[in-house]
Amino acid sequence: MEKIKFKDLTITIDYENDKENAIQKAIDKCANAGGGYVLVPSGFYISKPIVLKSNVCLKTKKGTVVLFKKVKEWYPLKITEYEGVKRIRAVSPISAYEAKNIGIIGEGILDGDGFNWRPLKKFKVTDKFFNNVCLAKEKDTIIPTKEGGIWYPTKSSYELALQGDEPLPTQENLTKYANNYDYFRPVFVSLVKCENVILEKTTFRNSPAWTIHPLYTNNLTIKDCYIFNESYAQNGDGIDIESCQNVLIKDNIISVGDDGICLKSGKNREARLTPIPTKSVVIKGNKVYNAHGGIVIGSEMSRGVYDVLASNNVFVGTDIGLRFKTQIGRGGVVANINIKDTYMYDIINEAIIMTCGYELYRMENESRDVVEQIKLDDIPEFRDIVIENLYCANAKMAISLTGLEEKPINHITFKNVTIYAKQGIKEINTANIKYDNVNIITL
Repeated sequence: MEKIKFKDLTITIDYENDKENAIQKAIDKCANAGGGYVLVPSGFYISKPIVLKSNVCLKTKKGTVVLFKKVKEWYPLKITEYEGVKRIRAVSPISAYEAKNIGIIGEGILDGDGFNWRPLKKFKVTDKFFNNVCLAKEKDTIIPTKEGGIWYPTKSSYELALQGDEPLPTQENLTKYANNYDYFRPVFVSLVKCENVILEKTTFRNSPAWTIHPLYTNNLTIKDCYIFNESYAQNGDGIDIESCQNVLIKDNIISVGDDGICLKSGKNREARLTPIPTKSVVIKGNKVYNAHGGIVIGSEMSRGVYDVLASNNVFVGTDIGLRFKTQIGRGGVVANINIKDTYMYDIINEAIIMTCGYELYRMENESRDVVEQIKLDDIPEFRDIVIENLYCANAKMAISLTGLEEKPINHITFKNVTIYAKQGIKEINTANIKYDNVNIITL
């Protein structure tokens, strides 16, 4: 990875005079001076959304807490990409666009005020917690579901959720739904088309949706960071790398409400019109606790995910350890993935899963005629994946592989793998699966 150097200039924020504008004013001043560091001293601060500028590094001190408070006037709507397609979103608390040589470093805490943005699913928390939340805030904003209901923190987000389908990303709808801004929850840190980025030692917590989302970004390092969202945080992913290249994710501690470390590259035919895969990624020495998956690829992987090396990662209490997921319509290829020296404990479901969703797809459509209408380019593919030196102390199932008839999961090697699990190995529509010194001990 190319080392990023910043100019030897430090500008300290002037919170006493600038208040919630202080960090952005200091960033602008630093950028105009040719770059350097913007220092946020120890203390508690409330900030409007900030935009990082080229050659500027935001540095927080130990004891610093910055709250990006949810205020309607601070979060206008825009059209961006989220979950692999163009969507309406509110602006992100922290963002950068086409910036070079940028960073967020230091031992401070950055808080996205996510609890005031996110809906809450009743089945994810205790009845007492759910009821207390509703009584303390909005008690009449619950949409019934078979799992017990979804609570929305405001009437503005609740009213739009009742409509069901999300509005199309048009300029007209930006104006039409401005009052429903908080339905369109932003990612916490949005880095779009950036180059030479470092995030180091900082705590990112309480995100409105995904926490860190680099998109079309090259030469990115995320290391020694702590990323925390509550286990019930809706869409509360940790790191979502999308269509990025030359990425290092190292020595982070992650505990979140959705996927932990996730590699993506856009969704379906729309995404494949922009042929930028996620490529050349190193994931090393991370610890993942609460998460839907420790290391995840997909489900949006339509531009492809290639050349990934993951080593010395630890997953404790995650829903799934290694999670590869996709479905018909995505297209794209996931290949040349090497995962080694992985250690897991108390995995709630599968230690390793690769699924193309084919069984569910057929159940929903009740006919293969629909599948036959899909073009071959819309069929996703998992191939050329090596998983070696893996130890899992407890899981519900060891390995589950579910491919597609058109493109089976192909050329997968498991080497020196030991898994203690209640269930063993399941394979559907696979080819050239190699097991070398694999020990599955059923509990």
